[in-house]
Amino acid sequence: MQTRATYGLDAPVLHALQWVTRRYRSTAVTSASGNTSPMIAPTVSRFYQRWLAAAPDRAAKADDLAQLSLAQINLADYLAKEAANVPEGAPPLPLVRAMRRLRNLLVCVLIRRDLGGKANLAEVVETMTRFADFAIQRHMQELHAEMVAAHGTPIGRDSGLPQQLMVLAMGKQGGGELNVSSDIDLIFVYPEDGDTVAGPGQRSLSNHEFFVRLGKKLIAALAEITEDGYTFRVDMALRPNGGSGPLAASLNMVEQYLIVQGREWERYAWVKARAITGQPEDIAALDAIVRPFVFRRYLDFGVIDAIRNMHAQIRAEVNRQERLHPDRSNNVKLGRGGIREIEFLAQVFQLIRGGRDAALRDRSTRTTLRIIAEKGLLSHAIVYQLLASYTFLRNLEHRLQYLDDAQTHTLPANDADRQLVAEMMGLADTATLLTQLEAHRQFVAGQFDEMFSDKTSNSDNDIDPQSSNECADPDNREAMVSRFAALGFDDPEGAAKRLISTWQAPRLQSMPEASRNRLLGLVNTALPIIIQCSRESSGGSQQATLGRLLDFLEAIARRSAYLSLLTEYPHTLARVIRMVHASGWAAQFLSQHPILLDELLDDRVRNAVFDPVALAADLETQLASAQGDTERQMDILREIHHAQLFHLLAQDLAGDLTVEKLADHLSALADTIVAAAIKAIWQTVATRHREVPQFAVIAYGKLGGKELGYVSDLDVIFLYDDSDQEAPAQYAKLAQRFITWMTSHTSAGILFDIDTALRPDGASGMLVSSVSAFEKYQSNSAWVWEHQALTRARFCAGDAAIGLRFEEIRQAVLRKERPADGPLKQEVIAMRKRMVDAKPNHTELFDLKQDPGGMIDIEFIVQFLILQHAAAYPQLTANFGNIALLKMCGELGLIDAELAARVGDAYRQLRKLQHQLRLQGQDLARIDPQLVAAHAPHVLALWRSIFDGNVAT
Repeated sequence: MQTRATYGLDAPVLHALQWVTRRYRSTAVTSASGNTSPMIAPTVSRFYQRWLAAAPDRAAKADDLAQLSLAQINLADYLAKEAANVPEGAPPLPLVRAMRRLRNLLVCVLIRRDLGGKANLAEVVETMTRFADFAIQRHMQELHAEMVAAHGTPIGRDSGLPQQLMVLAMGKQGGGELNVSSDIDLIFVYPEDGDTVAGPGQRSLSNHEFFVRLGKKLIAALAEITEDGYTFRVDMALRPNGGSGPLAASLNMVEQYLIVQGREWERYAWVKARAITGQPEDIAALDAIVRPFVFRRYLDFGVIDAIRNMHAQIRAEVNRQERLHPDRSNNVKLGRGGIREIEFLAQVFQLIRGGRDAALRDRSTRTTLRIIAEKGLLSHAIVYQLLASYTFLRNLEHRLQYLDDAQTHTLPANDADRQLVAEMMGLADTATLLTQLEAHRQFVAGQFDEMFSDKTSNSDNDIDPQSSNECADPDNREAMVSRFAALGFDDPEGAAKRLISTWQAPRLQSMPEASRNRLLGLVNTALPIIIQCSRESSGGSQQATLGRLLDFLEAIARRSAYLSLLTEYPHTLARVIRMVHASGWAAQFLSQHPILLDELLDDRVRNAVFDPVALAADLETQLASAQGDTERQMDILREIHHAQLFHLLAQDLAGDLTVEKLADHLSALADTIVAAAIKAIWQTVATRHREVPQFAVIAYGKLGGKELGYVSDLDVIFLYDDSDQEAPAQYAKLAQRFITWMTSHTSAGILFDIDTALRPDGASGMLVSSVSAFEKYQSNSAWVWEHQALTRARFCAGDAAIGLRFEEIRQAVLRKERPADGPLKQEVIAMRKRMVDAKPNHTELFDLKQDPGGMIDIEFIVQFLILQHAAAYPQLTANFGNIALLKMCGELGLIDAELAARVGDAYRQLRKLQHQLRLQGQDLARIDPQLVAAHAPHVLALWRSIFDGNVAT
């Protein structure tokens, strides 16, 4: 399967990258733990040399610690050892000194383990992240206590509860991927304003002042350079309003800032935010504020342009620095094809889709890339190479920093140091290092450009908003008509009139200029594609296709994310045009659910194989993730159903599915949705008396016969088999909520209309029935038409044991002896006549469903044959479908076999014609009688032969 961001992949680059990856591995030594790293003495690091020489006991200390994986050690124990490492009788070292010494010990042992092949990238970044978290937490404990001792406990004005500072780790620390010599990006947030409760000798402060002072003390404790060095440099620039904002902000302040002033680049930064300190309930409150800012509930393709612009600024600054300082070239972090571009590639999918898919909210770049591959957003091969490049670049970055414990990301200026770095990478010389570095960077840059290249640049396939202005001015009708004529439209006047009405539509009048330019670019690009579609297929007219497309563009015009999607992925616009050209109903469906544009980004929509088992598992996972949020669960059901339906629609329009196979898939899809809904809804019944309901949904009508269409209602009844005295009330509640979940309009639309009229006693009967009551009703009280309906009923979802019991009842009822001269025949004829009278056709057209010789006649014929003959031929009660049952009746000699085959062919053709009309958006399936002249007479002939010449007219 070809997946996103693989189009136009430069094969030579990929092959070269695979070669250098193998080459790098072949020059490395594999340790006992399976890590692949070069065996290099740590003394190539000047920082390691200086640290080792500063005290005689350090070599032994490093020897002991180097035998352990640092990602697992107890940091508190080692901190205590550092604090106690003083001359006899001297007091323990203060925390700030012990922490700095521990930091230096960890960095030096990491250098030793990494260069010695005992630690991989994961251990290095996990160790540094754990240590940063630990250092912040320990300093906060000490400093908070000091502040409380001086000023009293900060109390929330509204809650009356003690307050604690939330320290948020951002950037690589937030993502669990911190460098050995990195600074740490922090944000300070406190729950609410108020004042400290001061005791004797204490001076009260506002909570804001308290936490600002506490934050300053924490920064000093971590970052001030002392005789022992520093623990971490601290960068606070990511806080609200940056350097001009307060050092600490309340939850309310953060919320207001993100809502009113939050910028696109801050969404990128806040993806990594992770609280290291604070109360769980306060962290949850902060998460509830940040999540909707970072992760939009819609698919946000506008973020591509935002990241493109942000990256352009970063790259421009890097280029400027490299021009001023040529010795600082080869920036492995910020330069072209560097670490930052891999991070952007991972995070663009998070920002686009994370609001709808919680799995994409992981803070780790490496983990996110793997999830992206699992979800088919990038191919496994591309992600594998991105991870290999990320590992190479991060390892190189660490080795640059190992030299002098400096926060650097560029190759050193002097040749000797470059040679040292190459050796630390397990490579023979600088030239080999540069060759491998260039291969990785070229690959990364190619993937970045594939995703972030500006699609509005002028090319044969891309969209240029300024390519033609003739279609932009509704006051210049003559130019617009000329444009349509030049393109080859057969009705330029009509096309111009339709486009003018779009530009004058109220919802377009106040569009932002950027959105209007995007829309103009889309229109200009679409017009030649419409002409191309009309030449390739006679299924739709140019005018109809233009109208449908403009209706769709009007519907999404104020949703900039969708305009961005079509702009960033021009091939998706072409797919939309071909779909709306083929089907008016598809155009309406896409206009109602534009989120489905995402399904057109690649070939999945055509190649996806419907898999109800996998779908059920996906539904269960997603519904469980939203447990307690009924609205979200209802939307999940709708979104998944719409996406699956859209896949089937695309395959249907491409001619990949027969009407029968499509109906099978749509029916199985409905079964799966109903089953998932019942399970989820039961969990919302607070008074439920058992964990697994003894409850089943029984399908009738089109769903029961597996002949479901795109917009068919679900005819269902509800049965239970539970002796608990609470059962009737609980299952009635379940059934009512099921109907509500199915039929309610939410932001994602509706699922199905539900019809329960076929339940015992119809509208006057109970919504749910016990199995025993249903059996009694069917045996003693049901009308003939209810037995007709039972011929195509089946278990749909819920308790399978009830499903088996229902089937036993169904077969017993259908196989009852019915005398040939009994009332059955007249009852069926009377019911058919009532249906004709209820929906008369006063036109000259033929109603495929209702008219004599149509589909209902065939269905009534089959139902009668089952009821009349199943006692003698029990195989007739199998729910095989009308065509198979007609053939069976012919083979049994109940009807003329040749005529049965012709009526079966007629039913297949009538369904196909009905389906084609539905695809064009027609509600009434009425056509020229000549189109069914070869089929309707056979249906009427069979009807007359069975019902003694009586025709329902």
